[in-house]
Amino acid sequence: MSLYIHILACAFGLGSWVAINGLWVELPLIVNVLPEAWDLPSYLTVIIQLANLGPLIVTLAHKLCPGRLRENVVICVVLTIGVVVCILLTVFWRNTTVFLGAQRSTAFFVLTFFLALVDCTSSVTFLPFMMQLPAKYITTYFIGEGLSGFVPGLVALGQGVGMFKCVNVSQTLSNLSQPGDESFVVETQYLPPNFSIEVFFSLLVVMMVVSLVAFALLNRVPRTYELSTECLVHKSGPVNSVSGGLDNPAVSDPNPEKKTQEDDVKDQSRPLVVKPFYSCYELAFIYFMVVWMNGATNGLLPSVQTYSCMPYGNMAYHLSAALASVANPLACIIAMFAPKRSLVFLGVLCLLGTGFGGFNMAMAAMSPCPLLQGSTVGEAIIVLSWVFFTGLLSYVKVMVGVILRDQSHNALVWCGAAVQLGSLVGSLIMFPLVNIYHLFQSGDFCSTKCPL
Repeated sequence: MSLYIHILACAFGLGSWVAINGLWVELPLIVNVLPEAWDLPSYLTVIIQLANLGPLIVTLAHKLCPGRLRENVVICVVLTIGVVVCILLTVFWRNTTVFLGAQRSTAFFVLTFFLALVDCTSSVTFLPFMMQLPAKYITTYFIGEGLSGFVPGLVALGQGVGMFKCVNVSQTLSNLSQPGDESFVVETQYLPPNFSIEVFFSLLVVMMVVSLVAFALLNRVPRTYELSTECLVHKSGPVNSVSGGLDNPAVSDPNPEKKTQEDDVKDQSRPLVVKPFYSCYELAFIYFMVVWMNGATNGLLPSVQTYSCMPYGNMAYHLSAALASVANPLACIIAMFAPKRSLVFLGVLCLLGTGFGGFNMAMAAMSPCPLLQGSTVGEAIIVLSWVFFTGLLSYVKVMVGVILRDQSHNALVWCGAAVQLGSLVGSLIMFPLVNIYHLFQSGDFCSTKCPL
């Protein structure tokens, strides 16, 4: 029964961000077709954050009408919309219209908004729904959430997304020049993928259906296995409650010198007690970390990942995207077997992850000529930096979710709201920097000349 629930929880988490994660890993192909080109990521971050309308409505409903919002119904509707929109994306993603005198990817933007509405709303509905299950399953849910980025990334690597070669192309100097008067320039020539973008989007449809089916089965799981530990202890025995005995040793063991071997076995079998509450300052620190981490991972850094990695070549870009997707579920698995609730420890990890994120941002600012460009060492460093940035912050996210899960249902709802707030602030900061002030410069890997 436990393994069955773990599988369902993981499959349920798979649908949390799979659609948006799938769009990100497919961007190297999409940007070669749609008119926005490499500015497309910054547009997507803003569209995704506009979809915070969904989490806002859910959070206000919890606040103004506590207990009346049926999360099961909301989740069912959200996942159904996700399946339908993914199907429409497969058919209409190429369609463009003229807006403000230029071709715009209208259909792609509209469908992306609804996919983002689905994924953003999952932040304030999926986690609170997991409150109905024992705490051990919430880590499995985070593993599924991590796989929502890893599986599309793995498929994109098999697809050969954005692979290219540098070729010499001849150019005639002028119309009046002699036949022999021509020059050669190096251009980037993209190789065709192993399968089409439409096939990739069809995979997203399948993953959304899997998540919807898993949710339906989780709703049918009997709750009889959720018997608490206290129900297994006789009320008339010397130990009235596990938590009471550990909080007050004098109650659980009034005569320590008379302990028998049987008593020792009972003591060793008692579960560890989780800290029942945190102070206002500790909770403020926890929510600050949530806002900051999601601002960095969902808003600030994704907007400039192309500028950070592309100067090192497409292979560095794809390895950083794919391996960072691996780091997410791996961090969740580590959190399952090696949980650390110390806020000091989590704060240090958050600071280290921020340091790697700062390095990635610095390399994006130096584009198209970042440090160690054109060297294997430079490629390895940028890939590892993205992996550690994602992995460290993912571990902290999981542990923060576990901590808030033990607080209350409302704590998880506000955690989801903090996730979306951080993502919104991060994207609103980066959009004008990328698209209005053009602080980040793109370059062609094959033709860009950088000073030694």
